[in-house]
Amino acid sequence: MPKVSRRTATQGGDYGPVVEQSEDLDRYTVDFRTFREDVDLTPLLKKLPDGRCQCPHWGYVFKGELRLRYPEHDEVYQAGEAFYAPPGHVPVHTAPGTEYVQFSPADDARRASAITLNHFPPLTG
Repeated sequence: MPKVSRRTATQGGDYGPVVEQSEDLDRYTVDFRTFREDVDLTPLLKKLPDGRCQCPHWGYVFKGELRLRYPEHDEVYQAGEAFYAPPGHVPVHTAPGTEYVQFSPADDARRASAITLNHFPPLTG
């Protein structure tokens, strides 16, 4: 059975404000994310339908807080909580040091990451 950890993930990188370590397992992407500073992805999602992430995510917050904005409300997930984020959200990270893992359909995750994470150039040695 396939598995992955932060240490064994082969994709992603250090993008300054965010560190992403990911791996595709079958048809799903597993993303370990750490946010070093406040990041509001609203401006980066403008190219997506409705300016919102259209990829569903299931996950667990290890440290800090994950805030997702929806058209009608915000959802906040704290350390120790599992979450489901349906399509139509905007991630807003306002707790530096936030760490979580999320599981997403691989094709949807690639489309969303191409818009968001690739906006931050990877840091080099």
